[in-house]
Amino acid sequence: MTPILGAIEPAAVTEADATVMAVGAIIILLLAATALALLARRIGIPYPILLVLGGLAIGFIPGLPTIELQPELVFLLFLPPILFGAGYFTSLRDFRRNLRAITFLSVGLVIFTTVSVAIVAQAIIPGLGWAAAFALGAIVAPPDAVAATSVFQRLGVPRRVVSILEGESLVNDATALVAYRAAVIATVTGAFSLSNAGLTFVAVGVGGVAFGLLAGIVISWVLRHVDDPVFSVVLTFLAPVATYLPAEQFGISGVLATVAAGIWVGRHAPREMSSSVRVAGVAAWQVLLFIINGTVFILIGVQLPSILAGLSDRTPAELIGLAATISAVVIIVRILWVFPGTYVPRVLSKAVRDSEPFPPPKNAAIVAWAGMRGVVSLAAALALPLTLADGVTPFPERDLLIFLAFAVILATLVGQGLTLPFFIRALGVVADGDDHEEAHARMAAAEAAVQRIEELAEEWPGHLELIDALRAQYGHRASHVEMHHGDDTLDEQEQELLEHRQIRGAVIDAEREALNQMRERGAVSDDVFRRVERDLDLEELRMEA
Repeated sequence: MTPILGAIEPAAVTEADATVMAVGAIIILLLAATALALLARRIGIPYPILLVLGGLAIGFIPGLPTIELQPELVFLLFLPPILFGAGYFTSLRDFRRNLRAITFLSVGLVIFTTVSVAIVAQAIIPGLGWAAAFALGAIVAPPDAVAATSVFQRLGVPRRVVSILEGESLVNDATALVAYRAAVIATVTGAFSLSNAGLTFVAVGVGGVAFGLLAGIVISWVLRHVDDPVFSVVLTFLAPVATYLPAEQFGISGVLATVAAGIWVGRHAPREMSSSVRVAGVAAWQVLLFIINGTVFILIGVQLPSILAGLSDRTPAELIGLAATISAVVIIVRILWVFPGTYVPRVLSKAVRDSEPFPPPKNAAIVAWAGMRGVVSLAAALALPLTLADGVTPFPERDLLIFLAFAVILATLVGQGLTLPFFIRALGVVADGDDHEEAHARMAAAEAAVQRIEELAEEWPGHLELIDALRAQYGHRASHVEMHHGDDTLDEQEQELLEHRQIRGAVIDAEREALNQMRERGAVSDDVFRRVERDLDLEELRMEA
């Protein structure tokens, strides 16, 4: 049996001891991640940055066992939940609205970064070869939006900027991994066909999306029929891997399949999940995603000392020079791509200009600077094969490629991540206010409730006291657009209690239906929708308590 995190030194320990040590290491890392995240919140910096720095400090502590992260674990257990969760909370309306910009970044920029890094790497690393250079480019091409969005949540930036970056992070992983696999195969076998690679990219992408939508339909159907908070949450935990693994086995994109499944389930959750399942699911997923992100980001730092040990034949100055060069290329290429990509299509096309007005340059500057790398780059670097097809010849400069990938992650995550808040403040960027939109949503829900109450007064003439109380409560809410939190006095008669719940439930259902209709016709954003929906869910749970 292979330990969860791989080999742990010293090699003299038994297999059982190594497994116990691996589990102990996981617990210690989770405790460290929690403590560092709390510290990051207290001092006001994105927690992934402090986790990487903390992991780096832990990795250099003398005498600690060396933990080798298994790349298969990252791809199979870490990456799918992150992708599924991101898809679930994605605003489909915002994604469609920003599809051109998202595609330009997630496909065009990834390819441009891959090619640019490959050209530079092949020029400055003797004997590397083009295929291995392209593998490095694909590894460092896809940004991770976790650190950037954690900054945006604290400071606030325009919603369009957040939507573009989140949409980019959903699709760019698939683009990068397809290019990565083509480059690795070319390195290992020595054969490469550009036309075959292009056809493979299209087939893998389309197949992944189709499979993911099918998986999403099945997952939603199962959740609708289970309707139990505990088992439903467990099923959503298993759903990402159950989608990702078969897709990969079929030779299509597991990344896009998992994202598509998450988007489908999230889009249909308001109508196909009960309030108790939604509330429990959101809380449980917040914990799961923190554990995954916390573990992975702290492991990025922990891994670096062992990588450096394999580069003893190179001087520190040489390594620093190579790392600085590749990191600079990654950062500069994004800046060079974002600004022309933002304004040139609008200048050349009236259709684009009419549908997408010119954004302020400061918004484009934020998108250009928010290119932090993370989980996918780490997993792809560690998954590089040890040897070529003959099983003897070492993969060209494998340790160096992994080191350069780690360097780019550190440079972008720490360097850009720490400066992003100051950058936002210096530009004077502020968030779009959605208070009016939220008030409109709450008003429409309350008015629907008032109308339903009048209908219920005729259906339940024996409960006019409750009807009058609800009429006053929701009339006040419609007038002032604020929640009324009062204690409900329930009759001791079980039948009357049941009827009271039916009446209240019908009112909440009317509110929820009005809110769903507003979302479907695009009258409210998904963020506002989820805030109001959560209030309705909690009110329904209080009613049933």
